[in-house]
Amino acid sequence: MVSIFQALILGIIQGITEWLPVSSSGHLVLMQNLFGLEPPVIFDLVLHIGSLLVVFIVFWKDIKELVLGVIKKDRKYLSYALFLILSTIPIGFVGIIFNSQIKAVFNDPRTVGFSLLFTAMLLFLSRFPKKKNKRLNLKNILVIGFAQALAILPGVSRSGSTISVGLIQGVNREEAARFSFLMFIPAILGATLMEIKDIAALTADIPALVIGTLAAVITGVISLKLLLAIIKKDSFHHFAWYCLALGIVILLII
Repeated sequence: MVSIFQALILGIIQGITEWLPVSSSGHLVLMQNLFGLEPPVIFDLVLHIGSLLVVFIVFWKDIKELVLGVIKKDRKYLSYALFLILSTIPIGFVGIIFNSQIKAVFNDPRTVGFSLLFTAMLLFLSRFPKKKNKRLNLKNILVIGFAQALAILPGVSRSGSTISVGLIQGVNREEAARFSFLMFIPAILGATLMEIKDIAALTADIPALVIGTLAAVITGVISLKLLLAIIKKDSFHHFAWYCLALGIVILLII
């Protein structure tokens, strides 16, 4: 069982770390170990649905423009929608084929430690792109998609890995960020469908779920807008130091 206070704390952590490139899943694993609790899968799932709401709130204009463009059969928007779908294939494949193996390591703090070091490496490398201001192409989005698949591991930041890989390939900073967060939508919808059976287990935790989700949404909107401002200032790679320090501390202590 998750208390309302614990749900509030976990929701705040989810809302902050889902968007900043420091791995929300890694921080949630650490906090869950600290609290000595194992929240049901439905709790993590509902928190991620809260994160989905954040994307719709912050990128509503982009989403609306994309949907209308697809409806009008505009080639530009049709191509972009296709890119979003194709970029989701790797995480779908990994999630379905390796689901049990992923769950086995999901509560291992050492996995979080090593994964944070990997995230730090990608963030450092994002400072040295091959060629700046390239447009998205099929190769770019597939590599970004594979980076998102790696982020299934706790400690590998989804935003950190996908945006970093985009920057390393020379994609424009703001475009890499926009694509990363828009492709979060089909990915999290797919995860929701995979875990939909767990909704049957939803019982007395409704107040905690509501509080956790609200906390994740409110802090998430603030964090995502902050990150977008940081990306514009070309300071994204600075998060590498945090991931490096936390990863080392986890491996030394645990």
